Amino acid sequence: MASAAFEEIVEDFEFLEDWEDRYRHVIEQGKAMDPLDESLKVPATKVDGCASQVWLHPTVEEGCFHFDGESDALIVRGLISVLRSLYNGLTLAEVLAVDAHAELGRLGLNEHLSAQRSNGVRSMIERIRETAAAQI
Repeated sequence: MASAAFEEIVEDFEFLEDWEDRYRHVIEQGKAMDPLDESLKVPATKVDGCASQVWLHPTVEEGCFHFDGESDALIVRGLISVLRSLYNGLTLAEVLAVDAHAELGRLGLNEHLSAQRSNGVRSMIERIRETAAAQI
């Protein structure tokens, strides 16, 4: 149950045969993302459990979830972009219903990220789910 934006990433990945190309694609997505306003890089938005610095700023408007994010590592910035495509625009209930591990597995991310990066992605997903659950 992924968003249309995430399905586009899945389709892009199907055309990219080698993992290095996929990795570069993720990084390019992160580079294309607007930077998070410096005023939002505060302890409350910082995600613990990530090897690099990560901030997520979630908002809920009219029952739809949205978040912006930032990292000091290019690949993590790209992973934030992938998570944004997975979750942004969903209802709070849909956010909680997403099996992020399975969806990211469709991209092959689970087996190609280092243990530290995988832990960071899990921490970001946990923060997203906690935020959505607190709004219901």
